[in-house]
Amino acid sequence: MGAFGKEAYILTGYFNLVKILEITLNNGSDPRTGKQIGLETGDPRSFITFQEFLAAFEKQVNYFIDIKIKGNMIIERLWAQNLPAVFMSIIIDDCIVKGKDYNDGGAKYNTSYIQIVGMGSITDSLASIKYHIYDKKSFSWDKLLGLLADNFKGNDEILENLTKKTPKYGNDDDYVDNLLTDVFEIVFNAVDGRPNTKNGTHRINLLPTTVHIYFGSVVGATPDGRKAYTPISEGISPVQGMDINGPSSVIKSAAKIDHLRTGGTLLNQKFTPQFLKDDTGIDKLAHLIRAYFKMDGHHVQFNVVSAETLRAAQSNPDQYRNLIVRVAGYSDYFINLGTDLQDEIIRRTEHSDL
Repeated sequence: MGAFGKEAYILTGYFNLVKILEITLNNGSDPRTGKQIGLETGDPRSFITFQEFLAAFEKQVNYFIDIKIKGNMIIERLWAQNLPAVFMSIIIDDCIVKGKDYNDGGAKYNTSYIQIVGMGSITDSLASIKYHIYDKKSFSWDKLLGLLADNFKGNDEILENLTKKTPKYGNDDDYVDNLLTDVFEIVFNAVDGRPNTKNGTHRINLLPTTVHIYFGSVVGATPDGRKAYTPISEGISPVQGMDINGPSSVIKSAAKIDHLRTGGTLLNQKFTPQFLKDDTGIDKLAHLIRAYFKMDGHHVQFNVVSAETLRAAQSNPDQYRNLIVRVAGYSDYFINLGTDLQDEIIRRTEHSDL
């Protein structure tokens, strides 16, 4: 959402919230490399309350946002000096008047967006910590950290408890959704209004395209029951398969953050073709979209395809060359996607009614 014809709307890359959680859980260390890359915010076992743990997570977010913005400043100057956007400078207001390039602050408005990734996964992970360690006392920090280090090996019962018997984002449950808004405010406060090098500011948006696949590949097991190095959630969508109360509950959960303070958000939903077989289903979908926008939702997109069809396309790609799916901000032929991304789309909750 930008000022068309007047704004240099620059996406400056992605920010992996779930990796920040993993670093927080390891007192600033990255367990994948063994390197100390974050702040020493304390051993999680030392946190008496959930709020203490959340405060440690916030410190890590602020620390890595500072690094991200410092990098943005360097890259902006490289673009300004070495990558002029001549055509954009002709058609965007004020560049000619100022005699400055689009990449050098010539536009009337100059905004740098940081794309935040993993809202569903970070929310569910924080909910698991709060629910099991602090509220229900189902198990200790020692137990949880051990489970994560071992990728839940041999602990199927606890894994099922984490994935199926723990509150999850996307079900209109304030217990979880309040954590979503907490994370949103933490990230918003860390980024919004920070100056760039072009007399403009930084803002956030919540758009992953396909980076949630890569981001998951560098993050170990997480407290929500996600296995190590598997995809994290995309956009502001719930974790794949965790929204079990229908699409209207999803939009009610997603609308609890303030979309108007972002440069854009992305919510994906999937319906079976049977749902849209007649005008009744189409009318229901129209009402769903209008309801979401009345709650100030920014953007929702749909796949209308069954998981069965997608699996068949994986097995027999030559027979499904024309099958197009909505990925995350763009569409593509399903057979052209990598297997990890195909699997992630298949795992998305398949709604058959509202």
